Amino acid sequence: MSSSDVHKERSRQRLQNPLEAWRMQNEVFTHDTSLEMDEKKGLLNDNGLYKSNHNTVLKNDLSNILLLLFLYVLQGIPLGVAGSIPLILQSKNVSYSDQAIYSFVFWPFSLKLLWAPLVDAAYFSSFGRRKSWLVPTQYVLGLFMFFLSFEVDELLKSNEHTSPNIIKLTAVFFMFGFLAATQDIAVDGWALTMLSKENVGLASTCNSVGQTAGYFLGNILFLALESAEFCNKYLRTQSQPTGIVTLADFLFFWGIVFVVTTTLVMVLKKENSGRTALHHAAQQGIKETYKSLICIIRMPAILNFCFLLLTSKIGFSAADEVTGLKLIEMGVPKERLAILAVPMVPLQILLPIAISKYTAGHKPLNVFYWAMPFRLAMGIIFALLVFWTPMVKQGTEFPMYYYGVLLFSYALHQVAVYSMYVAVMAFNAKISDPSIGGTYMTLLNTISNLAGNWPATLALWLVDPLTVKKCIGVAEQSCRSAIDSELCVKSGGSCSTVMDGYYVESVFCILFGFAWWLCNGKKFRNLQDEHPSMWQCKRNN
Repeated sequence: MSSSDVHKERSRQRLQNPLEAWRMQNEVFTHDTSLEMDEKKGLLNDNGLYKSNHNTVLKNDLSNILLLLFLYVLQGIPLGVAGSIPLILQSKNVSYSDQAIYSFVFWPFSLKLLWAPLVDAAYFSSFGRRKSWLVPTQYVLGLFMFFLSFEVDELLKSNEHTSPNIIKLTAVFFMFGFLAATQDIAVDGWALTMLSKENVGLASTCNSVGQTAGYFLGNILFLALESAEFCNKYLRTQSQPTGIVTLADFLFFWGIVFVVTTTLVMVLKKENSGRTALHHAAQQGIKETYKSLICIIRMPAILNFCFLLLTSKIGFSAADEVTGLKLIEMGVPKERLAILAVPMVPLQILLPIAISKYTAGHKPLNVFYWAMPFRLAMGIIFALLVFWTPMVKQGTEFPMYYYGVLLFSYALHQVAVYSMYVAVMAFNAKISDPSIGGTYMTLLNTISNLAGNWPATLALWLVDPLTVKKCIGVAEQSCRSAIDSELCVKSGGSCSTVMDGYYVESVFCILFGFAWWLCNGKKFRNLQDEHPSMWQCKRNN
């Protein structure tokens, strides 16, 4: 429900580097066989007693694991900062149309498949395959943050005559997202050669933990320390008008950290150049990867799947994307909403594990089908929560039971979100053609992400046009636009909301969602019963 946490979830739905993922499909048997042989050797040691060398292997890889973890933490910082901006903008009373424009910032992670093969194949062998992209990308990110720290206050500046420069702000943070996505491709690929075969499975753990920690630092911790109210209440003995840090301070600090740590990685860390076969495969694989993508997209079964998936999340867009911003508009402190995400972290870790028990079989989309009406019902609950919010407001504060209700509602919402997400990921893995598994899986994940991104942007954009306001006290004035509202106030009137576009949108989304479920839900579920040959790409080489 919290806007920042929705963006967090979306950023964590990452896409694997297609070429590397493809190779991992082919290397799984080799890795598993190697591990199995090592364990059998261990059984023969010490007079037949089992003795694993896993701890030794893990210790030898410890420095690489810590480096990988740190690189993913750095990746989460710009994502977290970018995710905090909508909450800051909402506290400055920007329009929802402006929020819709800014939402394009979160699209690069859903589109990186377009340039991932280039990042994988083009490099300077003398410098290092992954460092050729990682080092310049992180330098640009660091310098970007450093120089932005001197301009960000101007970009976010707002008063009765000016509003934040949304177009420029979007362009800047879109570049953040693009660079973070590019860094993600390079780090994902480096993980396969940085870690030993026995520990390569820890790469996903480093990603999940590191990116979550980075997002926490760049979003939740930043919003708390930036809030004067939070700092005065919990961290200070004497009240001050500003928080402990500002966005400019935060960007300046992390800009320096990026530049310094990137220099250390460039100088001190050498890449493993022993896997020459993989390097050769990359040079030969880029053209083949794009051919595979075209082949997959042209299959009738995939086209049907894409159409259904791209329309399936329209019903959730108002609840997922607008609710958190509406609560801030009604006075709920943005840092409180961000902090509500903290207790959700253990739930978000445990949910996929619990749900995977029901999606591991031959019919993973059954979980999607039955979770969908529950998630749509949460949209009704969220709309009622927004309606209830001003009723429980006590001056500028909200009672603790109010936050308890928000937290409980959000936890229920997460159960539905992760049930549908894990089900789709399991289905994607089930239908992926093993001969081109990485490319296939990455394309399906891209469609899954776009299915959430485009309705979110549209939902934000439609709130303002669907809202009806009336100028009270001055009959000849209206409140259709920000300029009209300003003229109404200057004329001695006040703008009153007759019909809130959020509720109109919520009703439409919920009705559309249930209509989709009744008309297309079974069609979507029945895709899992298609013959495997329907999902196999037949290429003409």
